[in-house]
Amino acid sequence: MRKAFNHELLKIARKDPRVFMILADIGYGEIEGFANEFPDRFINCGVAEQNMTGVACGVAMEGNIAITYSIANFPTLRCLEQIRNDVCYHNANVKIVIIGGGCAYGELGVSHHSTEDIAIMRALPNMVVLVPCDIQETIALTDAMMAYNGPVYFRCGYKNEPDIHTEPFTVKIGGSSQLRDGKAATVFFAGTVGINAKNAVDQLAKECVDCRLVSLYSVKPIDKEAIVRAAKETGGIVVVEEHNLSGGVGSAVAEVLMDEGCGNVPFLRMALPDVNVTKIGSQKWIREQYGLGVNAIVSAVKTMVKK
Repeated sequence: MRKAFNHELLKIARKDPRVFMILADIGYGEIEGFANEFPDRFINCGVAEQNMTGVACGVAMEGNIAITYSIANFPTLRCLEQIRNDVCYHNANVKIVIIGGGCAYGELGVSHHSTEDIAIMRALPNMVVLVPCDIQETIALTDAMMAYNGPVYFRCGYKNEPDIHTEPFTVKIGGSSQLRDGKAATVFFAGTVGINAKNAVDQLAKECVDCRLVSLYSVKPIDKEAIVRAAKETGGIVVVEEHNLSGGVGSAVAEVLMDEGCGNVPFLRMALPDVNVTKIGSQKWIREQYGLGVNAIVSAVKTMVKK
């Protein structure tokens, strides 16, 4: 997904001279195309994410589109004050792109996890939060992000994520993508953990439990209509996310349900528990360890449907 993002960004930059890429000494192996083709629009601030964000804000305030780019939590938590006070307060046209959301860098431990980012970013005024699940969503949402005037947080996958979409679709900020219809329950997801949600829904269908499957790629603004429809048309709602249980996609969906008077629908959040994710291993293995595997999702949906 990161390769798809960088490829699409380069295509956009060739057409739009306002596009700048601003890094904190990271991304080698992927960003050379932009750096070589547009050296005057490529700024490496060194290992200084706070400075990177301030520079990006200044670049954007001069009428440009600034992209900050780094791995996992470094372009967010390390420079949160600058994002809040510089970027969001001024509604600057800065796109904050992280590579490897959730536990994509599982072997590197807690310092390289990004498991609180959605909660923090969606709490910031003026910030849009986009979470693509595969290459197709990455490309489409990159285009949507770059066309939008204002701060955007873009949670990109790391590499080799399997495709989830198999048919053409369109995206919009504030939208969602329904991949499968069903009445038993709706399984919402955001991000690359969606492959487990998809495989779980496919397995459930073989057991005659037909579920609706929806990618909530836009977490803020969120697709309220899709959530309300799910509450009214299906037997319950399950939200799957690779993020801390507190404040993430599940919390966003719950807020909509309560605000829209749909709080009586059976509802379950499947997320990382409110602990430091200290187990070390591959992303797939960590998901299994913390209850986000395919079998865990299947079991949770079946329990909800039986009730």
